[in-house]
Amino acid sequence: MKKVAVLIAAGSGMGADAAKTLAKDGFKVAIMSSSGKGEKLAKKLKGVGYTGSNLDPKKIEEFINIVLKKWGRIDVLVNSAGHGPKGEILKITDEEWFRGMETYYLNVVRAVRIVTPIMKKQKNGIIINISTYAVFEPEKNFPTSGIMRASLSSFTKIYSDEYGKFNIRINNILPGFIDSLKTKSEFVKRIPLKRVGRVNEISAIIRFLSSTNGSYITGQNIRIDGGITRSV
Repeated sequence: MKKVAVLIAAGSGMGADAAKTLAKDGFKVAIMSSSGKGEKLAKKLKGVGYTGSNLDPKKIEEFINIVLKKWGRIDVLVNSAGHGPKGEILKITDEEWFRGMETYYLNVVRAVRIVTPIMKKQKNGIIINISTYAVFEPEKNFPTSGIMRASLSSFTKIYSDEYGKFNIRINNILPGFIDSLKTKSEFVKRIPLKRVGRVNEISAIIRFLSSTNGSYITGQNIRIDGGITRSV
């Protein structure tokens, strides 16, 4: 029986590369994105594509139900995200803070809430959240991302405590600057390896966590940042 991987907000960048990697590994892949790119990519990978925003719980649920109807199971959930508000910390409005929470935190909570009963029934499941290096060391350039994803780290640990007994594993990947987006030279100078990361380096960790080789890892924040964070 082929395993099924569901990837949300994965029409481009790290999520899209992860979908390609898992498809090469033999997974059936289902991709959701708001841009329509996920549907196109899924078609190429002979999977399931769906266009909708992960800020809308009803769209997430509809997508998951489509996947279940077609394949009857979900083995891996990969949560990516769009881009939330930026700005000087006291100039960010309440509305923007709430949008940041929906973009970087509730997007995961809502998807996890939907897939958990499925994974419990299977007695197996893997959840991987693409987060940010700024969780451990707050970054003024990305305030809503770092702050909301710090909350995601707490959620992930509590969830791992509660649902590990059902053989469900959950982890966060904390990328630094990756080549899916253009990076300013001032940021690259701060990276000890003096380069940005490659999307395939993120996908390699997603592949590992999705395999039996990663079966004893849960509740963790895994940094893939070229050494830009200094806390130990």
